[in-house]
Amino acid sequence: MVRAWYMDNEVTDQRLEHHRSPPQYIQLDELFKKTGVEYFQLDADTYNVDGKLDRIRKDRGYSYEDEIICSKDCLPDYDNKLKTFFTEHLHSDEEIRFVVDGSGYFDVRDGSDEWIRIEVVRGDLIVIPKGIYHRFTLDSNNYIKAKRYFVGEPIWLPYNRPADDMIVRKEYLQQLQKGF
Repeated sequence: MVRAWYMDNEVTDQRLEHHRSPPQYIQLDELFKKTGVEYFQLDADTYNVDGKLDRIRKDRGYSYEDEIICSKDCLPDYDNKLKTFFTEHLHSDEEIRFVVDGSGYFDVRDGSDEWIRIEVVRGDLIVIPKGIYHRFTLDSNNYIKAKRYFVGEPIWLPYNRPADDMIVRKEYLQQLQKGF
């Protein structure tokens, strides 16, 4: 089950939890209200036959799927890729990740521009809205296997911060003000 908490801005090792002392955890409904990030719990052993993922994909129009393994052994140019993933950016499409194995962290900015760290583990599916500033890193296990979903052909472009003039960013901020 996913955990989320506010984190300090100082990052000396991005793979550690780095939360305030004591940690300020937030509930999933609060995470959604503050960021638009959605969460689904799936069974990593039965997702391909139980129909839950199929319903999510159909309801949201996800037509493209692939899989990524992030580990030193499997990801070409591992160190540079992790730096790229951890650079604060946004996308023009939702970022959907279903963790099949392993674990990691997605960090997202709330409406006050504070970091919220989302720990994802096996069975977690999260949807990061288009236009939100975010980043990803592995945890100290240095391994995650995740399925990625898209509506239509994937768009892989990250737009590093600042990207405040992009229409997708402005639309996200409007949605944030109206409420998710």
